[in-house]
Amino acid sequence: MYKSFLVKYGEIGVKGKNRYIFENMLMEQIRHALKTAEGEFEVTKEQGRIYVNVVSDDYDYDETVEALSRVFGIVGFCPLLQVEDEGFDKLAETVVDYLGKEYPEKNFTFKVNARRARKNYPLDSMEINAELGGKILDAFPESKVDVHNPEVMVCIEIRSLINIYSKEIPGPGGMPVGSNGKAMLLLSGGIDSPVAGYMIAKRGVALDATYFHAPPYTSERAKQKVVDLAKLVARYSGPIRLHVVNFTDIQLYIYDQCPHEELTIIMRRYMMRIAEIFAEKNKCLGLITGESIGQVASQTMQSLAATNAVCTLPVYRPLIGFDKNKIVKVRALDDGHEVPISTLWVHSDYPDIAFVDLGPDPVLPDPVDYVLEVEMAE
Repeated sequence: MYKSFLVKYGEIGVKGKNRYIFENMLMEQIRHALKTAEGEFEVTKEQGRIYVNVVSDDYDYDETVEALSRVFGIVGFCPLLQVEDEGFDKLAETVVDYLGKEYPEKNFTFKVNARRARKNYPLDSMEINAELGGKILDAFPESKVDVHNPEVMVCIEIRSLINIYSKEIPGPGGMPVGSNGKAMLLLSGGIDSPVAGYMIAKRGVALDATYFHAPPYTSERAKQKVVDLAKLVARYSGPIRLHVVNFTDIQLYIYDQCPHEELTIIMRRYMMRIAEIFAEKNKCLGLITGESIGQVASQTMQSLAATNAVCTLPVYRPLIGFDKNKIVKVRALDDGHEVPISTLWVHSDYPDIAFVDLGPDPVLPDPVDYVLEVEMAE
């Protein structure tokens, strides 16, 4: 039924004379994301609107929706019916037919919201709202008008073509990736670093990543898990160049030469220095870590200050003030589905850790759950 999608963006709309740059970046990100969906698509913009039009005879609707829902910069997108202007009576007939197919149950409340961008249309917005609302009531007597809290918002846009839509699918929001430079993510096998990368990428920052591998003390499986994490984050952030550093010799030398009570902080300082070298070679403008104040001994204020002292690039820590017992929503990284928080099972040794409920028979590709997005309480 749908051959077009209307893309809505948020912050880009308040930009000034450089707004077109952000729009073009968003369009490029949309084109890149749609390469994973079956079908051929054309991405265009017109009068502050971005459209995704299906140009192939067939396409996969679910794959297209899933691809668009991963693009940073999109706050929402609407499956769209576009028709030629053949007069108001034909428009009313099309809208009634559209609602009849889209909503099998007709006892809904609705509101018509018309927008007349083409000012030579014979009816103004208020007249379109009233006339079209009457036609819908005639066609579906069990429906009701509710202008304050409608169940169905029927949107009509009079432009070169007439846009008809009533559903909006939420997007991730943020800014188009690449619009705010590039940064180096220190990626580990835990949940904090990929969440940190996701949050910074959501602000328009492209990502590279560095992982410190120390065989035989860390296994090949651990490295593969980090590679898989990078691939999953890349579904949202775009391509990630992953640097894998063999850290064993440095780790053993530090162990032999340095006070053992300072091993962790010294190793972290070396990791930051090495990551910064990669960052400068790849024209990154900062480092990203998943650190949070006081979460572990190496993340106290004193330890973070000691780690920062070896860096010349800024270090971004988006999780710095997050308290894990305030987590209210967790989304699995592999497919974006919400994972329920466990309220029944806690552990006295870990009072500040939130546990998720994976059900009685969890099927996981790895014992550690992949997490992408964490929503915190106010």
